[in-house]
Amino acid sequence: MAIIAALALPGLAAAGRAQAAGPDARPVTIVVLGDSLVAGYLLASEQAFPARLAQALTQQGEVVRVINAGVSGDTATAGLARVDWSVPEGTDAVILELGANDALRGVDPQITRTALAGIVARLKQRGIAILLAGMRAPRNLGAQYAAAFDAIYPELAAREGIPLYPFFLEGVVRVASLNLADGLHPNAAGVDAIVARILPDVTTFIARVRAARGA
Repeated sequence: MAIIAALALPGLAAAGRAQAAGPDARPVTIVVLGDSLVAGYLLASEQAFPARLAQALTQQGEVVRVINAGVSGDTATAGLARVDWSVPEGTDAVILELGANDALRGVDPQITRTALAGIVARLKQRGIAILLAGMRAPRNLGAQYAAAFDAIYPELAAREGIPLYPFFLEGVVRVASLNLADGLHPNAAGVDAIVARILPDVTTFIARVRAARGA
């Protein structure tokens, strides 16, 4: 079940941002729909990506609520099966981070592509904005598989007209100091590194969501 990871309470900076946002200063509710990379595998809940993202956004004055809808082990197909109940009513935006487990298991890229497209379609039907977080296949699966898998995200984003963060693990993958002993999951420092890199994209995304909501 989706868990509210963090509620960004407006302080002085948030109040300033809310005033600048005009009459619609309601929190932007963001669901992070993903797998163990966002669920916070072996981390405390406050160290997981949604909680750290909420904290970073609050510190720069955003008024947001971020919900952790990460489930360890989920594939894109599993995410499609639960999207309707994992993304509650009242959600303004979704950060979609799925596909890592598909690649690790060598799932046919077409299956992953179809599932991600299905998630995007359902969210669009509900009027929910989407930021797609890209993933890359392990290179030991071969160049042909990697090329087919990696292309899913930019092609889907371009086709659906949604923003893309090209690679969720950018700057973290294969950096021992930023990962747990398994070499696959970010540790607390790794999560913070991900948040720091994706934060400008999320900030721009929130601005678009607010603009669309006020239109």
